[in-house]
Amino acid sequence: MQSDSDTRLAPADMIFVAGGSFRMGSDRHYREEAPQHQASIDSFWIDRDPVTNARFRTFVAATGYTTFAERAPDPRDYPGVAEELLRPASLVFTPPPQPVPLHDISRWWSLIPGANWRHPYGPGSGIDGLDDHPVIHVALEDAVAYCAWAGKDLPTEVEWEFAARGGLDGADYAWGDLFAPDGRNMANIWHGEFPHRNSAEDGFERTSPVGAFPANGYGLNDMIGNVWEWTKDRYTSHHVASTVKPCCVPRNPQNPIAEQDGLARMVLKGGSHLCAPNYCRRYRPAARQAHTIDTTTTHIGFRCVWRR
Repeated sequence: MQSDSDTRLAPADMIFVAGGSFRMGSDRHYREEAPQHQASIDSFWIDRDPVTNARFRTFVAATGYTTFAERAPDPRDYPGVAEELLRPASLVFTPPPQPVPLHDISRWWSLIPGANWRHPYGPGSGIDGLDDHPVIHVALEDAVAYCAWAGKDLPTEVEWEFAARGGLDGADYAWGDLFAPDGRNMANIWHGEFPHRNSAEDGFERTSPVGAFPANGYGLNDMIGNVWEWTKDRYTSHHVASTVKPCCVPRNPQNPIAEQDGLARMVLKGGSHLCAPNYCRRYRPAARQAHTIDTTTTHIGFRCVWRR
């Protein structure tokens, strides 16, 4: 139970999540979500919303921070790459005009010089009027830097998934087992045939203001859809589940990045506005995606946690 002292101590705009045990992962969808297993977790606080452009701007103004996408890559990290290609750039989703093979992501991702959180779709674009949209084009190190400045941390995968479920243990979605209850759109995802036709049935072709869709059972917004979110867990191709007796359910499990991992792949959670029924059905709490720490895009953001 949340106490009055807990409420006073917690940073603003965070939600208290009481610890407990739950079924993590899924055996019914993509194989990297398996095996479903019991996990146990301590209480924590988590941002009600993904970090927005407005909040990130405040951080940058206070610290002078320059994001990964705004810096020229270090040639030592990319041996053999022509120097003229090592320019500040980021990946921008660019829908093709017609259907394309879904195994070739180069058909819809373009590396655009000058694309970054201030200019999300390249030079000439901006974030005027998007203060309440999630910040995008953030690398892992950018998210870590923001959380540290705010006195917080990135969530572990188990914290993120437990929070996203909103108390609905084992449900397929953050709102229950039906994708669109009573025909209602519950998250900002892709509607139509990915990647060339988005009907924007949910009202948005790109990111949406945080809180534009119903909050989950814990009062958290956009845990599903809108933008993928970084966690602090290194990605493995399946859950390293406990195989011992129920008495020994792992508590606060984590798969941390190690120094020798180099440009490791980390776990992203939640899906994004580019997840579509015909391509990426990862708009579920159990879903997980691998992403390299040195790659920024138009559909990845983050939120922070706070542990007392």
